[in-house]
Amino acid sequence: MFHIILFEPEIPPNTGNIMRLSVNTGFELHLIRPLGFSIDDKNLLRAGMDYIKKKDFNLWDNLEDCLNEVSPISTYSVSTKGKTLYTSLKYNHGDAFIFGPESRGLSNIIREQYSSIYMPMRSVGRSLNLANAVSIITYEVWRQLGFN
Repeated sequence: MFHIILFEPEIPPNTGNIMRLSVNTGFELHLIRPLGFSIDDKNLLRAGMDYIKKKDFNLWDNLEDCLNEVSPISTYSVSTKGKTLYTSLKYNHGDAFIFGPESRGLSNIIREQYSSIYMPMRSVGRSLNLANAVSIITYEVWRQLGFN
């Protein structure tokens, strides 16, 4: 199993869409507090649709507790400031991927502590939408393992 970790997510529809993605791909979703919304937020529920009832996602008070419990094989921080192109690595069952809050991304400390990967962009824009970025990484990882 793979792990999607949303560190302090802020926008409910992004998290709801990622919930749907995790259900449809079999990746386990972890949310690290503080969240920028309530789990009962109508926008989260709308984006997550009925998937929110089918998937047990995990809420954590901090990243350290999450990673200690999950014990990933490898942990990757995903950032526009990453050092390694996401397609250049070989992923393994049990890997975890940390995505930062929409407004500020991951801190230098997290990016330095965990292997940082990035997706190329041609734009001078800040970054891709969080749900889109999680989808890109998820499908590359899943593809490498033959969609099993």
